Amino acid sequence: MKFLSSRRLVTGALALLCAGSLSVLPARAAEGTRQFIESFGSKLVAIVNSQVSLSEKKARVLPLIQQDVDIDAIGRYCLGRYWKLATPEQQKQYLGLFHEVLVNAITDKLGDYRGVSFTIGAITKSGDDDSVEATLIRPQQPPASMQWIVGHAGGSPKVVDVVGEGASLRLTQRQDYSSYIARNGGNIDALLSALKRQIEHHSAPAAN
Repeated sequence: MKFLSSRRLVTGALALLCAGSLSVLPARAAEGTRQFIESFGSKLVAIVNSQVSLSEKKARVLPLIQQDVDIDAIGRYCLGRYWKLATPEQQKQYLGLFHEVLVNAITDKLGDYRGVSFTIGAITKSGDDDSVEATLIRPQQPPASMQWIVGHAGGSPKVVDVVGEGASLRLTQRQDYSSYIARNGGNIDALLSALKRQIEHHSAPAAN
């Protein structure tokens, strides 16, 4: 089991790192969403395009992700029906692990792409959220279409999902997690152990 292991989800994670390349949002877009994307994106792109080391870029991106991506909401969604079945201690442990796994998945993309830009299409409502259509322009590769989902449940806009190539990041991950737990007899601790191993494996090269 791997988090964001497929190409479409890696592309979705990359969208979080290149938001500032988006063109001006249509006038019908919510003002709060427009200001959020402009601020979040300009800060991220400034980091991505800076001349500092990769480790410094990761250190600078981390607080932005924690502030502007609703990691807890995404994590609860990904656990699906097992969230309510988990004990408070399991919930707390899971969210801590999920934060680290998601941040690793995003920051690992910082050094992989150059010359990436975006264009914006329609911006519509998706339930209570805003759905922002975007096209990722990649040098020597076909354009990739995606939707950014921006939620306002907490009173301020935050990224709650990325849909790439027809696949929702959080829905795909929920299916993977649910299948993994089901294969392990409904044992939520099995998922927690797998996430721990994934984090340990990610950290191993740096320790050597």
